[in-house]
Amino acid sequence: MSDPTTHTLDVPGATLRYDVREPDGDSGAPPLLLIASPMSAQGFGTLAGSFTDRTVVTYDPRGVARSERTDGAATATPEEHADDLHRVIADLGADRVDVFASSGGAVNALVLVAQHPEQVRTLVAHEPPAAAVLPDREAALAAVADLHAAYQAGGTGPGMAKFMALASHKGPVPAGFIAHAPDSIPGFGPAEDDGRRDDPLLGQNLISSTTHEYDFDALRAAPARIVMAAGAHSEGQLAQRAAAAIAARLGSEPVVFPGGHAGFLGGEFGQTGEPEAFAARLREVLDEPA
Repeated sequence: MSDPTTHTLDVPGATLRYDVREPDGDSGAPPLLLIASPMSAQGFGTLAGSFTDRTVVTYDPRGVARSERTDGAATATPEEHADDLHRVIADLGADRVDVFASSGGAVNALVLVAQHPEQVRTLVAHEPPAAAVLPDREAALAAVADLHAAYQAGGTGPGMAKFMALASHKGPVPAGFIAHAPDSIPGFGPAEDDGRRDDPLLGQNLISSTTHEYDFDALRAAPARIVMAAGAHSEGQLAQRAAAAIAARLGSEPVVFPGGHAGFLGGEFGQTGEPEAFAARLREVLDEPA
């Protein structure tokens, strides 16, 4: 596989940068997009290296790393991210692509399939933080709102501490959950408030990603194959439960992947999941007939 070549694409409200890795040989498979949000392309270095037989595309979402916002907006919506992805795929010149999308990227990719179903052959949507689809949506969405308020009041330190508490909680979200969550976790966020409120996770994407209401009629009608994926170690967590809930609405079952929410990471950002097993499972799923 070639070293990644970076491309620049101007879109409404942002300048995107995406990377293309060319394969060692032509397998005939469509390009594979590896996307997340708000995680940057950097997080897919290990996973991309397991697919040397096909073109692999990674990108930085708007407002993250190399993809600067030009509109001055403080938040981004899944619809904006989906339009960005639509434009990246068009810029590639590909008829259709396969997509592995994790976390907020899975939210955005589901919107992409609903709005531009002709561009995607298979979408593997891994653990979207789709609080609005949960049976306990009222308490889950209240927790997200309280979490965002804690971030706005105290900054990244307490915001990340409460985010980690919510993301790792197993089972339905209790009423008033965030009020009882810790205000700090060593290693997550600065010890003191730096005054900034532009964190891509807590500031830009948290509310819009978790509250998104999906067009299930469009998703069910799409020619794309949609595979909801959940981590083997994520049982009961919000994103795992959301993957199962979306799968049920689509008439399917979630596919279990090795590791947890970050199962594909191979040391990026100081986290290591089960990248080899994860890549093997992803290849199996992508190679299944539509």
